Amino acid sequence: MILKGCVLYPLCSPRNKQRCSRLWKISYGGLLKIVTGSLLTFYVVLCLDSGMVLMSKQVPSRFMYPKEWQHLTMFILLTLNGCVDFMSKNVLPQRCVGLEKGTLVLIIYQLLLLMVSHAKDSEGVELHVHSLLILVVFLLLLVLTAQLWAPNMCHLQLMETFLMLMMGSWLMQAGFILYRPVSGYPWQDDDISDIMFVTTFFCWHVMIDASFLLGIYGFSSFWYHCYSPSLKLTGPKEAPYYASTPGGPLYKLLQEVEQSEKEDQALLFSKSSP
Repeated sequence: MILKGCVLYPLCSPRNKQRCSRLWKISYGGLLKIVTGSLLTFYVVLCLDSGMVLMSKQVPSRFMYPKEWQHLTMFILLTLNGCVDFMSKNVLPQRCVGLEKGTLVLIIYQLLLLMVSHAKDSEGVELHVHSLLILVVFLLLLVLTAQLWAPNMCHLQLMETFLMLMMGSWLMQAGFILYRPVSGYPWQDDDISDIMFVTTFFCWHVMIDASFLLGIYGFSSFWYHCYSPSLKLTGPKEAPYYASTPGGPLYKLLQEVEQSEKEDQALLFSKSSP
């Protein structure tokens, strides 16, 4: 009776399943990039009293607010990356992962160029903070470039996640160091202990982010091992993607292998018979 009740009265109606599937397919990461990039873009534009002026009215004309224009370019790139992710997953008829990865690599290339020129007008603590950020961006660029040729390698995906997390956490730390120190007093460029502690904080970020990823992996592994019996029972029903169709290439390959095995067996049987 319980089993019959479960069959006759399903927990989720077809409409709810369609809604859940549509909600699951939405590119929330792309939407988050669009919203964050747009808000930061408006903040950079509105934070200056005189506005985002490109060149001064003096003769000869000089470029104005170079760092603010670089910040604006970075935030626009973040918004464009979110637009590409959203279009690839929710607008195009078929998701194009290569387009997403290629756009991300191109954006990281531009970010690295902007960061290198951004640090030329810095010194002391600010220069050291930007140098460590450039190191993370450079390593992330190498990993993303390698993923273009090996997209399914789990080690590269793990390194990408760690470096993305590292870049985000260090960006937040850089904001507190340069603009809003926790102590209320600005960092001193001529004090070697301040520069040394910047490196110490960076190492702490590496350890904390690595521990965070290790905790997620441990929890996921524990969850999988606890629910592995139910996953094994429901696995073939939930994942029919791997079943080969009669017209597919995998099916043809299996047929050829079986045919060659039969021919080998027939040849051996003919040789062994008198």
